[in-house]
Amino acid sequence: MQNVKPIIVIKKVSGHAGHHGGAWKVAYADFVTALMALFIVLWLMNTSEHVKKEIAGYFNDPSGSSSKIGSEMVGTARNFAVTQDNIQNIKEQIEQAIRAKADLNNLQKHVEMTITPEGLRIELLETKDGTFFQTGSTKLSPSGSEFLQLLAGELKKLPNKLSMEGHTDALPYASTDGYSNWELSTDRANAARKLMQQNGLRADQVEQVRGYADQQLRVKSNPLDPSNRRISLIVQYLEIPHSPNVQGDQGKQQDDKSPTVPVKHAEGQHR
Repeated sequence: MQNVKPIIVIKKVSGHAGHHGGAWKVAYADFVTALMALFIVLWLMNTSEHVKKEIAGYFNDPSGSSSKIGSEMVGTARNFAVTQDNIQNIKEQIEQAIRAKADLNNLQKHVEMTITPEGLRIELLETKDGTFFQTGSTKLSPSGSEFLQLLAGELKKLPNKLSMEGHTDALPYASTDGYSNWELSTDRANAARKLMQQNGLRADQVEQVRGYADQQLRVKSNPLDPSNRRISLIVQYLEIPHSPNVQGDQGKQQDDKSPTVPVKHAEGQHR
C-alpha cells in the first residue's frame, strides 16, 4: 500500500477584536447633545422670571415685534422693549448706567424716575444755580450735555417711542420781546431732543416735544421751587398690535356692500 501524506491545514487566529464600525460615534454625539440640553434646562430653572420671559419672547418672535423682546438688533440681550412686565428692569438698567459714570454720580440725586400709566418717566430736576441748563437759558451745561448723551446711549437700544416735556417754575421770564416761560420750556425740551438725536436716538423715536411752562408744577405748594424747572422724558410702553377681528371685518365688509341711502338736508342747512 502506497504511503499517503497527511494534509495539514494551518489557521491563523487574529490577535485583536473585529472592526465595529462608526455607530458608537453617533450614539456618543446623541449623548453629548442630550447632556447639553439637560444643563440648559437646569440653568433656565434657576433663572429669574424676567429672563425666562425674555428668552421665551425671543424664540417666539425672533424678528423683534413681540411684546417681550421687541429689538432692532436681534440677538442682543439688552435691547428689550419697555413693557409693563419689564419696566422695573429697564429702570434699574438706566440707574446702573448712571452709577457707572463716576463723574455723573453727583447728578443722580437730581434725576427722578417713576413708573406711570404712560410709561417710564425720567425727570431732570434743576437746582437754584442750574444743573442741566444754564439759568434762564436754553443752553445745556457741560454736565447736562454729558448726561443726555449717556441717556441717549441707553434709550436708543429701545424700540419704544419717546415724549419730551419742558417745565418751568412760576417766576415770569424777564423779557422785553415777549419771550415767556412757554417758549423757554418748549425750547429746552427741543434742545434736549436735538442733542440726544445727535447721539444715537433714531429720527422717528421722539414722537412729541411739549412745553408746559408753569402749568404742571412738581411742587405745587411752592410754585417758585427750583425743581419745578425740569425736563421730562417719557419712554412710552410699546404698543402691541392686535390680531384682526375676523367677525368685525366681515361685518364691515357687509356694511360696505349695503346700498347708500342719500341724506336729505333741510333747506338752509350747511352741509
